[in-house]
Amino acid sequence: MRLFSAPISATLAGMGYMLATTVCFSIMAAMARHVGQELEPLVVAFWRSLFAMVFMAPLLVPYGLAPFRTQKLGLHLVRNLLQALDMFAYFIGVALLPLAETTALSFTTPLFAVLFAVVVLGERIKARRIGALIVGFAGVMVVVQPGGGPLAYGDAMILISSLFWAAAITVIKLLARTESSLTLTAYMTVLMVPFALVPALFVWQWPSWVDLGFCAAMGLIGTFGHLAFAQAFRLADSTAVMPLDFTRLVWASLLGFVLFAETPSLAHWVGGAL
Repeated sequence: MRLFSAPISATLAGMGYMLATTVCFSIMAAMARHVGQELEPLVVAFWRSLFAMVFMAPLLVPYGLAPFRTQKLGLHLVRNLLQALDMFAYFIGVALLPLAETTALSFTTPLFAVLFAVVVLGERIKARRIGALIVGFAGVMVVVQPGGGPLAYGDAMILISSLFWAAAITVIKLLARTESSLTLTAYMTVLMVPFALVPALFVWQWPSWVDLGFCAAMGLIGTFGHLAFAQAFRLADSTAVMPLDFTRLVWASLLGFVLFAETPSLAHWVGGAL
């Protein structure tokens, strides 16, 4: 019996790319946490977006203006606005919370994405997915422990980030019906910079050369992460690669322990597992 519709070699390659994605995003989160202690998170978000555009541009240049031909400019603007809001909230939250807690709370994205898929896209939801939503929500409650006091600002920012990212995923699904992946990438590369610049100007700080180097590294690693993510879905079924996203909790815990002397609590592990 075949477990996957794709050949096993392609499936394993896709899983490898997904693991690379989780490592890249975990390292980027650690860098954002470090730089966010010295720079305003909104400023960090701008520099990260600018460097991501610099590193992505050479891949788009050979295609000229072709990727920018679209009949759905409005949806592209909405998608990138949502992603910018996601990035702002995430960088604010990651500067305030332990990496393991940030990562565990970011696993709420699929919960919001399913709800948006039902409400916006009209997808049908089965009983087992409803059960999964309930278990996932229970995991969020374990991590944030609302009975122990008011929801912390950092926790709220990560949850808001997950909400915006889930909304962006929904718009991406709408766009993907008619737009190529190249067009989606091109508009993300170009639009994220001005969207990130405007709010950054209100809290502007010039980074040190060291902080600028970290922002450049974040842009480079984030670019690799997004490319690996896309390649993973090209090679393998989403059911094969998506479960590996949960390894981010392992990498984040290790990075938090080594770099910031953070020890994940039992609640983080239990909630993340749920």
